[in-house]
Amino acid sequence: RHDLGELMSEPAAKKAKTTEMELYSYWRSSCSWRVRIALAHKKIPYTYKAINLLKGEQKGEEYLKVCPLGQVPALVPTAGAPAITQSLAILEYLEDTHPEPALLPKDPLQRANVRAICNVINSGIQPLQNLAVINKIAADYEGADKMKWANFHITRGFEALEKLLGQTAGKFCVGDEVSMADACLIPQIFNAGRFQVNMEPFPIINRIAKECAELEAFKEAEPTNQPDKQV
Repeated sequence: RHDLGELMSEPAAKKAKTTEMELYSYWRSSCSWRVRIALAHKKIPYTYKAINLLKGEQKGEEYLKVCPLGQVPALVPTAGAPAITQSLAILEYLEDTHPEPALLPKDPLQRANVRAICNVINSGIQPLQNLAVINKIAADYEGADKMKWANFHITRGFEALEKLLGQTAGKFCVGDEVSMADACLIPQIFNAGRFQVNMEPFPIINRIAKECAELEAFKEAEPTNQPDKQV
């Protein structure tokens, strides 16, 4: 059991003496994963603090002082500062404070496209297959199939997302540079796999996934590379 004990990501461990940022994360949390991608992309050192969602550590009194909603991720930017919660707010904070290498394009329209894609995933797909939601559905509705529920909503969201990407994508989600949109997309693809979504109808999403898989920041942020990974 990790409680709130510190675990260092490999790059973070090398720079432990200089880091003040603390990331409360769970290895398989897609929202935490987004933030890990951004931190790796920008090469920001941090301390990894594991919160085991399956054991309910997010509901513990100590963690609720960090994040009253009992969710991950939460980022403490400097020692003694209040935590920033919600992954998109954290991504924006990291972009504001560490603008290079960028995760938002310079062009205002492209920036809006990036944020739109992020919000399609963050608001229109991920919450509907979130652990708390599917567990509540299974508890309240006898015979409810969590797998079918999550599969339906991810598929529906990806159908819309594929159309949007048809208008915005180059090598990545928006043009030819990595952005916050890619940081949101890759963890959602992982969730699609967990819930047995048929990915054949989504060639653009699949192509972007292959491009991202070649990048070190995305490799570093993968769940299996986290110190609290579970086999």
